[in-house]
Amino acid sequence: MDVINFLLDGFQTALLPHNLLFAFVGVLIGTAVGVLPGIGPMSGVALLIPVTASMTSGLEPAEAATSSIILLAGVYYGAMYGGSTTSILLNTPGESSSVVTTLDGYQMAKQGRAGSALSIAAIGSFFAGIVALIALTLLAEPLSKIALKFGPAEYFSLMLLGLAAVSGLAGNSMTKAWMMTVFGLLLSTIGIDAVSGVARFTYDISVLYGGLEFLTIAVGVFALGEVFKAILHKEENDGEVAKVGRILPSKQELKESSGPIVRGSLLGFFVGVLPGAGATLASFFSYIFEKKISKNPEKFGKGTIAGVAAPESANNAASGGAMIPLLTLGIPGSGTTAILMGALIMYNIQPGPLLFDEHPDVAWGLIASMFIGNLMLLILNMPLVKVFAKIIETPPKYLIPIIIAISIFGVYAVQVTTFDLLLLIGCGLAGYLLASNDFPLAPLVLGLVLGPMIENNMRRALTASNGDFMVFVEKPISLVFIITALLWIIVPILLKVRGKTLVISEEA
Repeated sequence: MDVINFLLDGFQTALLPHNLLFAFVGVLIGTAVGVLPGIGPMSGVALLIPVTASMTSGLEPAEAATSSIILLAGVYYGAMYGGSTTSILLNTPGESSSVVTTLDGYQMAKQGRAGSALSIAAIGSFFAGIVALIALTLLAEPLSKIALKFGPAEYFSLMLLGLAAVSGLAGNSMTKAWMMTVFGLLLSTIGIDAVSGVARFTYDISVLYGGLEFLTIAVGVFALGEVFKAILHKEENDGEVAKVGRILPSKQELKESSGPIVRGSLLGFFVGVLPGAGATLASFFSYIFEKKISKNPEKFGKGTIAGVAAPESANNAASGGAMIPLLTLGIPGSGTTAILMGALIMYNIQPGPLLFDEHPDVAWGLIASMFIGNLMLLILNMPLVKVFAKIIETPPKYLIPIIIAISIFGVYAVQVTTFDLLLLIGCGLAGYLLASNDFPLAPLVLGLVLGPMIENNMRRALTASNGDFMVFVEKPISLVFIITALLWIIVPILLKVRGKTLVISEEA
């Protein structure tokens, strides 16, 4: 009953007029972000952090944090909805988790069934979002109470696990992912050490004493990085946009998609809870699973409705699942949740087991707003399918100046230093160069966010144990996390080596 009471209190917060407005703006922008190819939820959320800071400047700190995170979370799961539009109409995934949707979605569009595909994607996303939120509501409080028993050694090991998981699954090269993780950790050490008071990597430059601002780096790497890519590669939307015919799916299509929606929702949620797995992996797993159990697997890739329903449900359920480790353990499970975590910390709110005790209005207000936001998304997506399809045709010459203006004015409004503007441009160029050479950006952001917390918990654990490093393996929970982190790194390497050995033996 306590959970229901907390949730009702959350709805009182979420139903405040300004929070309803923030939720609506968030899901609307999120859908547009998902529709626009190449931007993705990470870039969208990073870009809007300074905007939300300006919009909530007149509110009390706790209210400002709640409203901001409601809007940013709306962008996150709204982008999961919108990503299917370009996949189906243009054969271009709006973001990585919608890659699988192109396989059958675009084939359906070419057969004149684009409306049905988009509607099933919206219905599946709505159902998956509700399933994930019910699970989040039921599991959030018990998990946070378990996490309260964690000491600094357990937290240190848990954060290493989160770091290992995200880094191991990001990009095509594990080596490059680890390089970016270490780079993010190194950036997090710049500034005055909070314990000893020693200046680290500041080179007597006064603006570096406070460290590098997470907001500036996130906006630069993700948003401006995409801008440089669009400018230098002269990207154009030159694909042929499929026509949107009938919007509502037929009874047969609803029947065929109901099973994949349910299975995709459940699978996506549990994959999303795992740190580092994320929506992209969930959508791939769901598609492969449906193809394996299908009586007609040959239909996949040729325009079957199950090939749209399953991955679209899975990636939305995964985005809800990823909120569990963020809110209850303070461990972001993906690049986007790392940015959301950074936004909360900006408002002096620490995600983790104490969040539900110290800031219940923020935690439960966010969960309740996600229920409302999912309903808003269904209402938006069903009748406005044809309108959102037009966003695909937005010329880069209009889009790029808007992104640049929001980035520069947003960062300057929060930081008010020319150094941060120069850092913003530098991070944009670095983001473009790194992404062009297949260096994943998510581990860098995660390293930057988790770095100070890993260092603080390690110091606290070592202080309590008089400098004995065995404290991390003597505590059972900490040992389990460390072993899991090592397995997360070692198993993919062993599988890769085994694969190469098999190829060599077959060639011989």
